[in-house]
Amino acid sequence: MKEISPQLQNQIAQYQQLQQQIQVLASQRLQLEAKLREVEGTLDELGKVGPDTTIYKSIGMLLVKSDDRKGLKEELDEHKETITIRVKSIQKQEKALTERYEQLGERIQQALGGAAAPQAG
Repeated sequence: MKEISPQLQNQIAQYQQLQQQIQVLASQRLQLEAKLREVEGTLDELGKVGPDTTIYKSIGMLLVKSDDRKGLKEELDEHKETITIRVKSIQKQEKALTERYEQLGERIQQALGGAAAPQAG
């Protein structure tokens, strides 16, 4: 078996780091997507209730009565927009890192003489 050069060892370490970064981003994206679904569900329910229905807003551990239905909807719409932008940003980062990850994996595989690319784990 041929010896692995320091350069190749460095590439393998980078490959493993990229894999970890992709996993962290995927986890963050999933959390944000869950928040987005929650906000969308809240907006949906807010649209369904009648004007005489008492509405409460969550502030930390408290629920506080809110008479400003329009302001609450605007706040939720802004929150939805912010989360959507963050999700798109993470998706772009994931895509870029995944492309680098795949390219680096191919280079490592070639350097190892066509053997399977290393798997972090």
